[in-house]
Amino acid sequence: MKKDRFILLSFDVEEFDMPLEYGEQISLDEQLTIGHRGTEAIIPTLEEHKINATLFTTANYAMHFPQQIKALAKQHEIASHTFYHSSFKEEDLLLSKQKLEEISETSVTGLRMPRMKKIDMADVKNAGYDYDSSINPTFLPGRYNNLHLSRTLYIEDGVKRLPASVSPHLRIPLFWLAFKNLPYFIFKKMAIQTLKKDGYLCLYFHPWEFADINKYKLPGYTKKLCGLPLQKRLHQLVIDLKNEGEFATIQSYLK
Repeated sequence: MKKDRFILLSFDVEEFDMPLEYGEQISLDEQLTIGHRGTEAIIPTLEEHKINATLFTTANYAMHFPQQIKALAKQHEIASHTFYHSSFKEEDLLLSKQKLEEISETSVTGLRMPRMKKIDMADVKNAGYDYDSSINPTFLPGRYNNLHLSRTLYIEDGVKRLPASVSPHLRIPLFWLAFKNLPYFIFKKMAIQTLKKDGYLCLYFHPWEFADINKYKLPGYTKKLCGLPLQKRLHQLVIDLKNEGEFATIQSYLK
C-alpha cells in the first residue's frame, strides 16, 4: 500500500428516481426501496476490506432509514446530497445538513449536488460546508461541459472543490458509467494512472446500481452491469486499488 496516495470512494445514497427521467413512473416508496437495497449490497465489501467511504446522502433517504445511516456513520463519512434528489431549493443546503447531522450524530462538512448540478459557492459556504464535490471536469454531451475547470482540487470563494477524477490527458471520466461500460482492465489502468499522477482518486457510484434494476426501462448503458455482477466488480476494484493507495473519506483527506 502506498501511504502517500489516497482512494476517495464515494456513493450517492439517494432515491432511485432515474426512471422518471425516461418517462417511467415509479413511486417514492419503490425509489427508496431500491436505494436501500443497493446500500445494503455495498456494505459487505466495505466491511470485508475495512475501508472508509464517503456517503453523499439525501436527507429524505436518511429520514426514511435513520438507523442504517446512524450505523454507517460510525465507520463512514456522511455528507449532504441535499434534501431530495428530484428537486432543489437553496434552503435545502442548510436544511439537509442539519437533518443529516441530527440523524447521523456526526458533523456534515461536504456537499455533492444531485446530478452534479451547478451551485454558487457563496451559498455553499453560507450553509456551513467546507467542501463541494459537484464537478465532473469533462465533457458529456447533453449533460455538461466542464473542460475549462480544474481537474484537481482547488479553492473557490473559500470552499474546497474536489472534482470527480478524470484521466490526466484526455479527461476520460472515471465515474459510474465508465466503471460498468468500459472493459475492467482499461478502467483499472486509467484509475491507477490517475492516482499516481494526482496523488488521490475520487470515484463515485450510486448504491441503486448494485441492486437489480434490469426490469426498468432505462438505456442499456445505465444498467449494463447491475446487481450481483456489479457487486463483484466493485469487490475486485477494491482489492486492486488497496495495493496502490490508502482508502480514506474525503473529509479526512482534506484535513
